[in-house]
Amino acid sequence: MRARIVTCLAIFAVMALSNAVVPLLPLYGDGATLQGFIYSAYFFGAFLLTIPAGVLSDRFGRIAVMRSGLAITVLTGAALCFLSDPVPVIAVRLIEGFGAGLFVAAAMAYVNSLPDHEVMSGYYMASLNTGLVLGLVVSGFLAVYTPGLSGIMVFTGASLLAALLSVSIPGDSPVNRRPDPGRVLSGLVTNYRWFWFAAIVLVGITGVVTSLYPEFSPAGSDTDSIWIAGMSIATILASLAASRMSLPPVSSIRISALVMAAGVLITLYSPVGFLVIGAAAGIVLIAQMAFLADATMYQGAAMGLVSTTSYLGMGILPSAAGILADSSGYFVTFCIFSIAALSVALVIGRCSCRAMPAPGNS
Repeated sequence: MRARIVTCLAIFAVMALSNAVVPLLPLYGDGATLQGFIYSAYFFGAFLLTIPAGVLSDRFGRIAVMRSGLAITVLTGAALCFLSDPVPVIAVRLIEGFGAGLFVAAAMAYVNSLPDHEVMSGYYMASLNTGLVLGLVVSGFLAVYTPGLSGIMVFTGASLLAALLSVSIPGDSPVNRRPDPGRVLSGLVTNYRWFWFAAIVLVGITGVVTSLYPEFSPAGSDTDSIWIAGMSIATILASLAASRMSLPPVSSIRISALVMAAGVLITLYSPVGFLVIGAAAGIVLIAQMAFLADATMYQGAAMGLVSTTSYLGMGILPSAAGILADSSGYFVTFCIFSIAALSVALVIGRCSCRAMPAPGNS
C-alpha cells in the first residue's frame, strides 16, 4: 500500500512541477520565442528519455529508475528556484524532462505489474492529471499574491517529499537483466503498430483543441481556461470510473475514438466539447494500460513507447493544426481532426490483446 501511495504522490508532484512554470514564464524570459523554448524543452527531454527509461526499468527494476527520475526532478526544481537567465533555464527544463521521462515510464510499468493494475491505473492517471491542473492553478495564484517563484518552491518540496518516501519502498526484481532492447522494441512496434497510431492521434487531439481554442473562441482567456481545465477534470473522473469497470481495451479505444470525433465537432459550436473529449481521453488512458498489461511481459519498454507516442502526438499534432488553421480555417481543421479520430476507430480492431512472444536474450 505504501508503494502505491508514494507512486501517486510522486506522479502528482512531477506533473505539478512541470506545469508550475507556465504562469511564471514572463519571469524567466521576454517574448513568445524564449518562453516557448522554456516550456517545450521539458517535453523534448521527456520524449527523449521515455523509451530508454522503459528499457532500463526492465533491466534494473522499476523502483530504482523511479528514484532516479525523482532525484533529477528535485534537483532541477531547486535549480529553477535560483536561476533567471533564459539559457540555463532552458537547459534545466530539458534535464527536468529527462527526470520525468525516467519516472513516468518506470512508474507506469510498476503500476501495470501489480495484480490490481486496472484499479491502480485509475488512481495513477487521476493523480497525474490532478498534478497538471493544480500545478498551473496554484502556481498562478501564488504568483499573484506572493513574490518570486513560490509555485516552483511548493512543488519542488512535494517532489522532495516523494523522493524521500520512495527510499522506504522495497526494490523490485528486473524482468530480465540482459534483454535485447532492439528486438523487444521492434516486436512491440510491429505487433501493435495500430495501437501506437491510436495513441498519437487520440492524445494529440487533446493538445490540438487546447492550442486552437483560445484564438478560435470569442470568449475571454479566463473563460477558456476554465473549460480547458474542465477537460482535465473530465479525464480524471472518466479514468477513475473506467479503471473499475474492466472494459475490453480494444472496444473501449474504438468507442472513445468515436466519442472524441464527435467531441471535436461539438467544440466548433460549444466548449462543452472539451468535457466530451476529456472523458474520452480518460477512458483511452486506462484502456492503453490494460491493453499492454495483457500484451507483453516487457512493461518497461511498452510504457516507454506509450509515453513516447503520447508526447509525439502532443508535439506534432498541435503544430500541424496551427499551420492548417492559418491556411484553411478552423472549421476545416476541426473536421480533419475529427476524421483522424474516426480513422482510429476503423484501424484499432487490427490489434489483438494476445501476448507478444518473448524475444531471445543477448
